[in-house]
Amino acid sequence: MSTESPLVVLPGEVIDPSLIPTHKKNPLRLGPGLRHIPPSEIVPTVAGQLVVDHRKTSMWIEYNGGRYIPSQGDLIIGQIARSATDFYYVSLSPYTPNATLPHLAFESATKKTRPQLSPGELVYARVSLANRHMDPELECVNSSTGKADGLGPLKDGMVFDVSLGFARRLLMAKSREEGKVEVLEALGEEGLAFETAVGRNGKVWVGSESVKTVVVVGRALRETDERGLGVEAQRKLVKKLVREMR
Repeated sequence: MSTESPLVVLPGEVIDPSLIPTHKKNPLRLGPGLRHIPPSEIVPTVAGQLVVDHRKTSMWIEYNGGRYIPSQGDLIIGQIARSATDFYYVSLSPYTPNATLPHLAFESATKKTRPQLSPGELVYARVSLANRHMDPELECVNSSTGKADGLGPLKDGMVFDVSLGFARRLLMAKSREEGKVEVLEALGEEGLAFETAVGRNGKVWVGSESVKTVVVVGRALRETDERGLGVEAQRKLVKKLVREMR
């Protein structure tokens, strides 16, 4: 998936054209940390490791520190800050400008049936618009199908903060093989029943009928992230935590 050896880049440094993936049909997709400067230059906006996925014709910067920078297509967990006439203001992180979420950007929403969300409530949403000159815009519906596809208000549960890099790994299509993250699968194999939603903005929501399960899952995620645990260490951690809760 990635470049053969880790390549650390700095803000403003022009990416070597030979590293940019190309495809006859699929357009190039730029993820977090990269910006296109017409006509053909691509430059990082943050310092970090350049990651290239040739199969998806995409590239992004992997970084843990700094503030979250919204990118179109990102899945995020946001907190309702307040409501305006036609949209909600949603907080993505302490150092990111509030995003806007239209009242009707939900599955089958009308002025009468739209979700009535109060300040402090959580939503799982997708960044539908992001650029340097406008506040980010969110949606809780697939604009192509009109379906929620798992997006929308998040009820109950708890939210845990993780690093931006760890959130990216959790969101990979093959998080076990490519992201080297097995902690969630290991927890499930131990018989714990829970559901999760991962936000690219460094937040993970965990829901379960058991408060103990929510706490154990959150602790497992935080320790895996903070201690940089490998696959085997993750499994050992899970067994330890599950044994303690029982």
